[in-house]
Amino acid sequence: MFKLVSQLALCLILASPLLAQNETDWSKKDWKKPETTEFYEPKPPIVTAAPVITPPPSDAIVLFDGKNMDNWVMSADGSPSKWTLKDGAMTIVLKSGDLKTKQLFGDCQLHVEFKIPADAKSSKYWGDSGNSGVFLQERYEVQIFDSYQNEVPIYSNGQCASLYKQVAPMANACSKPGDWNSYDIYFTAPRFRPNGSLEKPAYITVVHNGVLVLNHFEIQGEIKYIGYPTYDPHGKAAVHIQGHGSEVSFRNIWIRNL
Repeated sequence: MFKLVSQLALCLILASPLLAQNETDWSKKDWKKPETTEFYEPKPPIVTAAPVITPPPSDAIVLFDGKNMDNWVMSADGSPSKWTLKDGAMTIVLKSGDLKTKQLFGDCQLHVEFKIPADAKSSKYWGDSGNSGVFLQERYEVQIFDSYQNEVPIYSNGQCASLYKQVAPMANACSKPGDWNSYDIYFTAPRFRPNGSLEKPAYITVVHNGVLVLNHFEIQGEIKYIGYPTYDPHGKAAVHIQGHGSEVSFRNIWIRNL
């Protein structure tokens, strides 16, 4: 019984958005500091898993099949992709910028396979630690990071498969650097009233390498590195992949409108 209660308590803690240890008076928080929305404990338990390689179903929109990057443009200016294409994978070119899809999406099921470089390593700013991210509607980020065996220290709600700066994954299912990972993401977009106020928040479920790590989590608002997340009214938007100081590779990306 004690073990069951302990596991339940851990799940509740990991699912609590923006939880900070020993801090309950939010009015005293300094929202100008990035560490205000970070927590390091508890660490999600490590689970051994393998990527789920799923071919696109018949009704899927194939965003990347390893042959070309025609469905993607640079986020900054809409120009053609500057990332490299080799051996059926597209790989971030350092300092080139982020990619986004030409098409816009709302509620969706998204499959992404990614590989953190084998030589990913820790750095003061974590830039070369496999750092990247998949953004739904260009706002809500599922983090990509080298969290294999928790060897690279980072806050729990910033490790791989977290909804960045909002909630830690319930388990750490990372493959080692140099091996492939898979995300299966189920996303319900937020709804806004005609006056722009929030009617229903967004929700997200994430399966990492076949392991459920986020279960219908209520997204607190747009991802922010500094400050508390808030919602601003928007409609359909692109899928966005972050180029963030690490040569992360991607393959087999497809999406289904829901």
